[in-house]
Amino acid sequence: MFANFLTPDYAIFSIAFVVMVGIGLIEAIGLGLGNFDFGTDLDSAVDVGDMELPDALGWLGLKQGLPILVWLTSLLGCFTIAGFAVQQVSTAVLGAPLHWGIAGGVALLAGGAMNAFTAGWLARILPEYESTIVDTEDLVMRRGMVLEGTARRGQPARAKVVDQHGQAHYVMIEPHNDGDIIGAGEGALLVRRVGALFFAQPETDSNFRPI
Repeated sequence: MFANFLTPDYAIFSIAFVVMVGIGLIEAIGLGLGNFDFGTDLDSAVDVGDMELPDALGWLGLKQGLPILVWLTSLLGCFTIAGFAVQQVSTAVLGAPLHWGIAGGVALLAGGAMNAFTAGWLARILPEYESTIVDTEDLVMRRGMVLEGTARRGQPARAKVVDQHGQAHYVMIEPHNDGDIIGAGEGALLVRRVGALFFAQPETDSNFRPI
């Protein structure tokens, strides 16, 4: 069985296993790199249009509240297990393992699905980790400040929003009402979101001052 690690058809899974062990050692010696949060404000950093990136992250298990390196270690482990299983089944049924590229593609899909469940299980048994990841939707009903430009309907401007953990998020906002204008340095209350775009009410609107 160990000899399979050295064959070309198993090489991609052997590499994944070695990388997994390396990351595991980094975590074990307490370098703290695993506490890097993979936040969902990625959709404000890149233009994703109408794509719901947070849903994709949830499917991958990235929204379970795990440190990114713990999640990556889990994914590599699932990929390795799935890959060896695929090659073993192929050998038993076809008499030979699949080409590493085909086996790798199948293992990536199977391993990704496995990792979604594994990440959830790990998140439950690691209660001492307090995640500061927030969903983009959690920024609704929080105050922001326009950093540059002037926000008008149809002309969004870049704004800074601080979440409940004190982390800054940079989003594009437009006024909620057609006639409102929010200039640079002015505050606004984010009242709804459509894709990566937020709609905000100027803080000067007396209806929202008590919130």
